[in-house]
Amino acid sequence: MRLSLLDRLYEQPGPWAAVYLDTSRDVADPERATALRWRHLRDDLVAGGADEATVEALADVVGADRAVAGRHGQALFAARGRLVLAGELPEPPPRDVARFGRLPHALPLAVQCAPDIPYAVVALELLAGGETEGPAEVVAAVENGRWPLSRVLPGPCEVHRVPAGAWRRAAPDLARQVEELAGRGDAEVVVVSAGAGAEEARGVLVNRLPRRVRETLVTVPGAAVAEEGRALLETGLLGLLAGRLNADDHRRLHRYGAQRDRRPRASEGLPAVVSALQRGLAEAVFVTAPPRIAARLWAGAEPPQIALTEEELRAFRAVDVREEAGEDALLWSVMGTGAELVVVPEELLSVPDGVGVLLRE
Repeated sequence: MRLSLLDRLYEQPGPWAAVYLDTSRDVADPERATALRWRHLRDDLVAGGADEATVEALADVVGADRAVAGRHGQALFAARGRLVLAGELPEPPPRDVARFGRLPHALPLAVQCAPDIPYAVVALELLAGGETEGPAEVVAAVENGRWPLSRVLPGPCEVHRVPAGAWRRAAPDLARQVEELAGRGDAEVVVVSAGAGAEEARGVLVNRLPRRVRETLVTVPGAAVAEEGRALLETGLLGLLAGRLNADDHRRLHRYGAQRDRRPRASEGLPAVVSALQRGLAEAVFVTAPPRIAARLWAGAEPPQIALTEEELRAFRAVDVREEAGEDALLWSVMGTGAELVVVPEELLSVPDGVGVLLRE
């Protein structure tokens, strides 16, 4: 999974203030609800030792996602009086959270970015003409994104309007645009939908797509309905992509299964993951969703300096040794050692502590 979104959180020192809050717009008075949530979170940050400048940096952007309709949330990070990252969450957090500490509390954001599947969508509608409206039109809306983050951060949507009688002549040009869009985003899935009456237009377009695009193609019924700030065909994509992994992570999981059969003790559970990160041997760390890393870990000044106990870490001559929340220390070490993070639904992977590690070959 691409973690470039989180890079800036690990490029500068803390301490870090992190806030996760529900900013959904599907309540009677969303502004009041968000303000009330923030008031409690602000108190938690101050009680945890956060300085006023850092708290104010967060306050400036709380609820700034008003343009996004429906259910969603925010993940906000600030350090040393400066806002560093304001992330949009496709789903509200399970509960509002405020943390202040040496390491950023970023795993919940990473989990909500998974499975990070690149895709493209083409939604076709047939608009009937009339005496005043003119001839019937085929309307094609084209959009790409990375699921599920694009649910609340959709890519640009291009809309093409073609007279129905000219659709067969126009379809090859649109097919080339879809091919280019899918290639530009390395789309693993291309979804083409058709509203009522547009089924024939969809068939014409699909037949003109090149084979490599058709191999990733899924056709679905339904018109292009998107709420403000939401992805095109969001509901259809949710049913199609829920519980899946992206192609790279699927290959990693397959390799991990073979490795675990051979070396279970070196592959699963928190001790195995920590050991691999210490030695720079972790190619990918698997975390099941929802995460259940309950243990505390000890961390030093450098990402490989991570351990289950203080004594173990001091044996490595680590400096600035501190006890940290396990999930925060684990992700900090993953990011700093160049390992990949793979978030896997619990139904696809069962491991002790909810974590496993694929070792470098």
